[in-house]
Amino acid sequence: MFHLLKFIVWLVGIAVVGFFVLRYFGYEVNMNYFNESKVVCQERLNQCSKELVEQGTKNAKCDFNCLDPKLIIKKQ
Repeated sequence: MFHLLKFIVWLVGIAVVGFFVLRYFGYEVNMNYFNESKVVCQERLNQCSKELVEQGTKNAKCDFNCLDPKLIIKKQ
């Protein structure tokens, strides 16, 4: 139990230090990434559903990969 607690403290400490190091080098952690991605993903899903109804299942090309991890940390 002590080792698990110690590991969690180390993990949180590394995350906090990493956050400040990223800010020092001019990077910003996008805290609204998942909310913004949800809206964009919902729009793409609606467009794909319209295309699916119009063209049928044979010609519909839907990309359901909505999250782009490169956009979580962005350069200012």
